[in-house]
Amino acid sequence: MTNEDRQFMRRAIDLAKAGEGWAHPNPLVGAVIVKDGRIIGEGYHRKCGELHAERNAIADAKNRAGGSAADALEGAAIYVTLEPCCHYGKTPPCTEAIIENKIARVVIGSRDPNPLVAGKGAKILREAGIEVLEDFLQEECDALNPVFFHYIGTKTPYVIMKYAMTADGKIATKTGASKWITGEGARQEVHRIRHACMGIMAGIGTVLADDPLLNCRMDEAAEQDISPYGPCQPIRIICDSHLRIALDSQICRTADKYETIVACADENDKADALKALGIEVIPVPDGEGSIDLRKLMDLLGARSIDSILLEGGSTLNESALRSGIVNEVRAFIAPKLFGGTAKTPVEGIGAEVPDQAIPMELVETEMFGDDLMLRYLVKNI
Repeated sequence: MTNEDRQFMRRAIDLAKAGEGWAHPNPLVGAVIVKDGRIIGEGYHRKCGELHAERNAIADAKNRAGGSAADALEGAAIYVTLEPCCHYGKTPPCTEAIIENKIARVVIGSRDPNPLVAGKGAKILREAGIEVLEDFLQEECDALNPVFFHYIGTKTPYVIMKYAMTADGKIATKTGASKWITGEGARQEVHRIRHACMGIMAGIGTVLADDPLLNCRMDEAAEQDISPYGPCQPIRIICDSHLRIALDSQICRTADKYETIVACADENDKADALKALGIEVIPVPDGEGSIDLRKLMDLLGARSIDSILLEGGSTLNESALRSGIVNEVRAFIAPKLFGGTAKTPVEGIGAEVPDQAIPMELVETEMFGDDLMLRYLVKNI
C-alpha cells in the first residue's frame, strides 16, 4: 500500500467523525471513492436511518460527474473505514450499491463485528469479482468505534465517567463550591462529549446540590465543527433511589424539552407527579434499597442506548466503578489546589490496599487551555 492509499483512508476517517452524535446506535463510518489517483466522491454516515457512508459517497461521485454519471464509478476504488453492510435494515445494503456501480476495488479498515455482517460483506464483494483488501489502517479505524464495538457485543451502553478536579484531586472546595474548576475550553469539550453520547447520567446528590440542566450547550464556533444537524441532546438519566428529586428542579421543569428517565429503587407518591411531567420512572431495585446499575444498563441497552456520559458525583462514580459498568474515564485536571477535606471524584467504600485499585490504561492526553485531559480505559471491563 502507498502513502496515497493511507491518505485516502485517513480522509475517510476524518469524514466518519462528522457523524458523531447523530449516527447512534450505528457506527461512525466514512468513505472515499478514488479513480485515476484522485478523489471523485466522499461520504459519511450522517444520521441513523439515513444513507450509509458508501451510498453517500457514490451519490456525491455521481453528482460531481454530472452528465457522465452513468459510468463515473466504473473501475474506481472505495476506501471505507468499516466493512460494507450486506443486509437490509433502515437502508439497503451497501454491497449492492458497490457492485451495481462497478467499483473494482474495496479497501476496508475495520471488520464489522455485527453478526449480520461479520465477514459476509467482504465475501459477497469478492464473489462479485471485486478486489477486497481488509484491515488497512485497522487500528486507526477501530479507534472510531469503541462504543459500537462494545454495544454490538454486549447490548449494554459504553460508559464514560467524566470529572473535573484540581491538581490535588478535589472536585469542590470545603464549602462545596465547584463552579468553575476548569476553564472554558475544557467545559466546551465536555459539551462535545455530551453531544457524542446518547445518554447522560447523574445521581440525585448532584441534582440536589447543583440543580443542573444536563443538556448540550455549545458556542457558535464549536457548533460549526460538529454535525450539520447541530448538537444532539442526550437522554437524561437520573439515579434517584427514593425519588427525592424536586419537582421545581431544572430537570423536571425542562422534561418536556429533553427526554428524561429517573431510575429508582422503589416508586413512591412522587412517581405519578414525575410521569405527569413526561418523565419516565424506572424501578431497578438491587434488593438493598439502592439501584441495580448493571440491570439498569441492560434496560437502557435494550432501548438502543449505546453510550452514556456519567457525570455522577463521587458517590455514584464509586458505585458505577464497583458494579463494573465503567469502560472509560476522562479526567480534566485544573492547575490549582484547594486543599482541605473537600470531596474527591470517587468516594464510597474505597480500596483498603493498593492492590485493590481499579487498573486503567492511559490512552490519550490533551490540553484545553491550561487544563489537562487524561483519557483512560478501565482494564477490568
